[in-house]
Amino acid sequence: MNINFKGSDISLNVSDTGSGDAVLILHGWGTSMNVYKSIIDYLTPYKRVISYDIPGFGDSSVPSFAFSTDDYADLALAVLGELGINKVSLVGHSHGGRTILNLASRDDTGVEIDKIILIDSAGIVPKKTLMQKLRVKKYKLGKAVLSFAPIKKLFPDAIEKYKSKHGSADYKAVAGTVRDSLVKIVNDDYKNRMANIKCPTLLIWGTKDDATPLSDAEFMEKTIPDAGLVKVEGGSHYSFLDNPGLVKRVIFSFLNIKE
Repeated sequence: MNINFKGSDISLNVSDTGSGDAVLILHGWGTSMNVYKSIIDYLTPYKRVISYDIPGFGDSSVPSFAFSTDDYADLALAVLGELGINKVSLVGHSHGGRTILNLASRDDTGVEIDKIILIDSAGIVPKKTLMQKLRVKKYKLGKAVLSFAPIKKLFPDAIEKYKSKHGSADYKAVAGTVRDSLVKIVNDDYKNRMANIKCPTLLIWGTKDDATPLSDAEFMEKTIPDAGLVKVEGGSHYSFLDNPGLVKRVIFSFLNIKE
């Protein structure tokens, strides 16, 4: 799908399979929709299932500007609009879940969101420890020194090398506008917006998730008015791959699918 989004032409790799009630699957950071093929495949006989590679991943083009979480959410609405869909259930993993939290907590999206499924979702920023705060200060000081005009002139590549050296694995794995997008979204915290989510919400979480810990899911269950949590015992940040049978059963139950 070629789409003009906020003045920029983007080529999106889109999957649109099945028929009936629409379900949009939003993938996590650093992956592509292919990682979620098993979910797409088992939903397709019962639903119209849409998914796409977000810009800069999979087979979609790199964005010409850095996306915010609002932009990722607006892009999802633009895709649904292109496909003529005005009612949808949303499934999101990790970053995809953060995008859904943005959408579902808005006052008006122009699309009816029926139900949402959040799998090991991002969207809660943990409090920093004293050591983490000190490391952040040290990093910012180093960046400020390397950004000083005379030093920047002598060592033009130093600042980028410094950022890459001290960045996370996700930061190091991408570059350009995709990296700039990560910087914009990583500290987006939706704790104070979760009470605004009115649609039924299913939380699926690995008990051993070390990227978005189980405590995040427990907070969401308490804060989102109509939310229920299913724990995948021993599951990682990719709990849907760790126990696909369980995840399929709870998704089918939540979406009222009978085999």
